[in-house]
Amino acid sequence: MNKLSLVLLSAPLLFACSDPANKPPTPTENMASETAHTAAIVSGTDYHSFSNPDEVRVTHLDLSLTADFDLHELIGSATLDFKRVKDDADTLIVDTRDLAIKQVTVNGEPVDYALSDPDENLGSALSISLPKQASQVTIEYATSANASGVQWLTPAQTQGKKHPFLFTQAQAIHARSFIPLQDSPQVRITYDARIRTPKDLLAVMSASNDPDTPRDGDYSFTMPQPIPSYLIALAIGHLDFKAMGKRTGVYAEPEILDAAAAEFEDTESMLEVTENTYGPYRWDRYDLLILPPSFPFGGMENPRLSFITPTVIAGDKSLVSLIAHELAHSWSGNTVTNATWRDLWLNEGFTTYLTYRIMEMVYGEHRYNMEAVLGYQSLQADLNALPPKDQILAIDLRGRNPDDVFSDIPYEKGALFLRELEQKVGRANFDAFLMAYFEHFAFQSITTDTFVAYLNDTLLKQYPEKLSKARIHQWIFEPGLPEGAPVPESDAFDIIDTARQAWLNGDIHAAQINTAQWTTHEWLYFLNNMPKALSDTQLQDLDSAFNLTQSSNNEIAHSWLLIAVNNEYKPAYDRLYDYLVHIGRNKLVKPLYKALAQTPEGKAFAKKAFEEAKPGYHPLTIRVNKGFVED
Repeated sequence: MNKLSLVLLSAPLLFACSDPANKPPTPTENMASETAHTAAIVSGTDYHSFSNPDEVRVTHLDLSLTADFDLHELIGSATLDFKRVKDDADTLIVDTRDLAIKQVTVNGEPVDYALSDPDENLGSALSISLPKQASQVTIEYATSANASGVQWLTPAQTQGKKHPFLFTQAQAIHARSFIPLQDSPQVRITYDARIRTPKDLLAVMSASNDPDTPRDGDYSFTMPQPIPSYLIALAIGHLDFKAMGKRTGVYAEPEILDAAAAEFEDTESMLEVTENTYGPYRWDRYDLLILPPSFPFGGMENPRLSFITPTVIAGDKSLVSLIAHELAHSWSGNTVTNATWRDLWLNEGFTTYLTYRIMEMVYGEHRYNMEAVLGYQSLQADLNALPPKDQILAIDLRGRNPDDVFSDIPYEKGALFLRELEQKVGRANFDAFLMAYFEHFAFQSITTDTFVAYLNDTLLKQYPEKLSKARIHQWIFEPGLPEGAPVPESDAFDIIDTARQAWLNGDIHAAQINTAQWTTHEWLYFLNNMPKALSDTQLQDLDSAFNLTQSSNNEIAHSWLLIAVNNEYKPAYDRLYDYLVHIGRNKLVKPLYKALAQTPEGKAFAKKAFEEAKPGYHPLTIRVNKGFVED
């Protein structure tokens, strides 16, 4: 996933031990305070799932759902194939959140089940009694209209304004809000699905999609590769398709289809260079789905069909590193997956490293360096803002909602760690290591400890004079950055620093700065490194010269509007209000809400915008930002 606000920009197997002490905790244990977390973390234990895959493990899902746009419910059944890890296991435990369970059957006959009281973060455990010879169970259910992983949009909230829209977002632990299953990344399943929709809408999933399928309101899908539950995804809307290459294409509302296809036309090239460097693409096709602006993330790496925010359609390909990121997840995250959310950095750190490498291979070293510098600055900001316990790659998430602790630590710190390994052993050697790593663990979910053991058996044995266990331990298990960590540099930004300083000194007016050849990255570096306090005269000079308040680039507009909020530059507030109301991507709106909340007047402004935007915001966006506007 690309980072939330991360945010979220974007998002991650060893079997859990069957010893009773290693079972997932009860709801009460998960809600315990910090003082309850003095015990050591058990590697491979998923503290965010009630399921019991160490006793009974689900292997396949057969999903049959009808989308009711009037009730805002998905209604139908989930049939789960399972195998007994323990021969005498007589109970299957799956995760749910706010599901209305209507009936549970085995071979058409009802069986006993029990639904636990809900936990605020984890939902409810559904315990199902299993007959001795059973290998499959069917759960009939309906989702809640307020399901945390489903957003229903009215026609007015879409590009075309004529048809409703639905999309799901399962990461981290929201699949359980629309499917009863073992919602843990260490449980990989294949799935088939049949989705019924209004006849004028198209359903697409993170599975095999046929762009030429008849638009008849009855769609079937299959996912033959085993995936974790957080990668199950569904969207329904008035969608068309346009090919971008022999294995790549884009689904979008007709109004933005051509713009999206033009913006992301290099996707096929990205796919090819990644295959050449890191091994085969294992998912047949790689298509994109452009979602409405309320999508809370930059992108979500759902296999075969990445979900993408429209806020990266800038018209100049300046923000397509997000596409490279979601594509890279096809290797790191989707093929090799974190076993628990503690191990998220194995998804996002590797993927962020691959993103930089893909951008360099397609667009050159100059762009690679600029993007790496911006990523490093973002990491430094998080290191300055986060407590030490949240600066650790292998983070302790017990008792916490994994959505709340996404940051640049797993992304940029993880990528910087890999960059150091690359620099110490050489790029060609490190590329060979990564290709072997993706092959060795293909279609497995692994822990941090598994990765460290693999690293010890490979690179450390090959290059004992260049790598040390102590240094690796410091990177993964300690806060901050180790002394001497790599610091990305870009000569392109030296010119920006000189121009900014000359303007701040009053030596030149903004209009005298030569910005004709600036890319988005240079604009972001120029704005993001301004002093926090600027005068009205300075702000007016910038706005007059560059029309920043009306910038059509959502990233540049975000940086400028944050400056405007921090300096109470009122000429930008009409645009600020419109921006907050019409964009739901947390990376872009959360910092603005947070900054507005620092003053009573700003908080009142934020509250008004939030209340207007709320019907179109994703549940996650609402939850992440409501604290900034509450009295």
